[in-house]
Amino acid sequence: MPKFDAYELEILKAYEKGHLKSVATKSELTKFKAAARATAIKDRRINIRLSSADLHDIQVRALEEGMPYQTLIASVLHKYVAGRFDGASEQSISQPRRRAAKRRP
Repeated sequence: MPKFDAYELEILKAYEKGHLKSVATKSELTKFKAAARATAIKDRRINIRLSSADLHDIQVRALEEGMPYQTLIASVLHKYVAGRFDGASEQSISQPRRRAAKRRP
């Protein structure tokens, strides 16, 4: 189970007690539901080749985030094409980090 800070616990308790109410209008909810459905539809499959080191790093990051690595890859690609990368992500795309060569015994 993920660890929550005091503020997150307060929100969770309020939600569980039914104290939180949506402020979205019906039309906004309809729009949000349509956007969520469109985002969740995965109707195409692709194959890509990655270096073993990159795949390993992606798998480690996905474990840290608590999600399957394929979901992480899809999320990163979606954010990239939607133009929603933060500065650190954009920098890592344009300037890949250098990593030491791994030697196998």
